[in-house]
Amino acid sequence: MNPPPFITRVVLRNYRSIGQCDVNLGSLVYLVGANGAGKSNFLDALHLVKDALTTSLDQALNLRGGLSEVRRRSAGHPTHFSIRLEFSIDGKNGHYAFKVGALKNRGFEVQTEELSFGGQGKGPFYRIESGRVKASSEAVIPSLTSDRLALVALSGISSFRPVFDALTCMGFYNLNPKLMRDLQQPQEGRLLKPVGENIASVIGHLQNVSPESIETIEEYLRTVVPTVHGLNRLQVGPMETLQFRQEVPGVKDPWRFTAQNMSDGTLRALGVLTALFQSNRDFAPTFIGIEEPETALHPGASAALREALHRASVTTQVIITSHSPDLLDDISIEDTQILAVVSEAGETKIGAIDEASRRAIREGLFSAGELLKLGQLNPDKADLESQSKQIKMFDGVSN
Repeated sequence: MNPPPFITRVVLRNYRSIGQCDVNLGSLVYLVGANGAGKSNFLDALHLVKDALTTSLDQALNLRGGLSEVRRRSAGHPTHFSIRLEFSIDGKNGHYAFKVGALKNRGFEVQTEELSFGGQGKGPFYRIESGRVKASSEAVIPSLTSDRLALVALSGISSFRPVFDALTCMGFYNLNPKLMRDLQQPQEGRLLKPVGENIASVIGHLQNVSPESIETIEEYLRTVVPTVHGLNRLQVGPMETLQFRQEVPGVKDPWRFTAQNMSDGTLRALGVLTALFQSNRDFAPTFIGIEEPETALHPGASAALREALHRASVTTQVIITSHSPDLLDDISIEDTQILAVVSEAGETKIGAIDEASRRAIREGLFSAGELLKLGQLNPDKADLESQSKQIKMFDGVSN
């Protein structure tokens, strides 16, 4: 029996183009929609949580252009944004939520932050407003400030540490072949970085601690690029890169090429596969989000990519964005694995696909890819209406 997904529900309000959204997530989710619909903004909200916990909220906002670029722009001029993540860690459910609002001096504060791990009164919890503790299961709480997420300071308390560790072990990827091709500084190789800038270190780490992961990566890479026989990390003075073994017609033994000589498609495919299969005995990401993994790949590689996504999702939750009919053209993709994303008057709407499309997929009448070509993968209107009525960011209080 497969473990439950890490993030089970995401609730957003006023985040970039997303006015509000309330969706459930499974172990493998395809966020499907046209360019500019707002798929990336959904993943970015989760990425911000990780960035704010591993660096600081101020830095996470600055990376995105500041609070004014993160909170949604609309006629109502919202002054805040809110994120709520519901999760499952080792069979124990909980939620983590916060609301960030603007101050008159152009600064910001965390107006409300709430964590419950196992249910309030049943496990560790806290509720903090503008840096002041309103409720907590812990008798002693370190000093807090309203411009930082309290979970950073509270991660030193053992009861909250599992939540902090799980949220900071999420990986988000929009791979850049140019940076993967360049010589890289040797880095910590436990987790692949967002654009693949430490992929040589990650491959080297996996070769040392998880040869079976390398075998899986190479297996799928050969399916996508049949001439590639293998790869390894190569030291080049104080720097490092990747070296590929590639079959050349008329030559008995494979030739060796560095990443500098490989195509964008090959490097992106390797980056996607490394992101999916980087789990090892020392480290396992809790969540993998990948932007358009099919980019620069030949449509014929879609079947191998789908299989890799499914295989990885058995052990690690996988969410991808896509607008590729080829990637979705498989009747094995279930209707529950698809979230449709559309933009209406500049506002992103995200929801389960409508009933007619769900029925067509369940009955094997059309694949998701065929429905996408026909323009029939849209959010269910009833689901969107239900979201607007039930959105609740925090437990037991006004939102």
